[in-house]
Amino acid sequence: MLVVHHLNDSRSQRILWLLEELGAPYEIKDYKRDAATRLAPPELKAIHPLGKSPVITEGDATVIESGAIIDYILRRHGGGKLAPAVGSKDYDVYQQWLHYAEGSAMLPLMLNMYVGRLGEAGAPLQPRIDSEIANHLGYVEGALEGRDWLMGEFSGADIQMSFVGEVMNAFGRSATYPNIAAWVKRFQDRPAYRKALEKGGPYNMGPRD
Repeated sequence: MLVVHHLNDSRSQRILWLLEELGAPYEIKDYKRDAATRLAPPELKAIHPLGKSPVITEGDATVIESGAIIDYILRRHGGGKLAPAVGSKDYDVYQQWLHYAEGSAMLPLMLNMYVGRLGEAGAPLQPRIDSEIANHLGYVEGALEGRDWLMGEFSGADIQMSFVGEVMNAFGRSATYPNIAAWVKRFQDRPAYRKALEKGGPYNMGPRD
């Protein structure tokens, strides 16, 4: 049985959503952040040395990193759903989205979150961070022009990239990027997304505007 080691208010919510889209059987093992530090509990290190979420286990396999987990689940449990055919041109683009989400797009958004906590001490970094956020959100905005989903049809790429759109909403930038804002609303209205929220618990990276 596939087990999702689920940390509240984390990217592991995406993995629950993926499994609900597939209708695949799974179990949830819940972990709670420290109320003061917002860090994951030490129990997660018993599953993987990094002590981070998401992480899944299945038999003797342990898989970390959202993109790798999405790829693993779709190859083993997807039945050809939510990903283009391997070897196709679309598959190459799809793989880029899986890596781009955490490899490039999330970095300036996370920097914005952390540097913002520094107040005036972080002010010199803010123009560069804002420039990078605009660069990446502008890229995603353009990719969604004239289409509902990143690959044309709904896929694992939308699930992997969803955190980028939700963080954008949390930062109050949805008016600047209407294609992203509409995409976020579309995926948040999906029954599987809502069912995953019911199972995973409150998720504070939802719409804020």
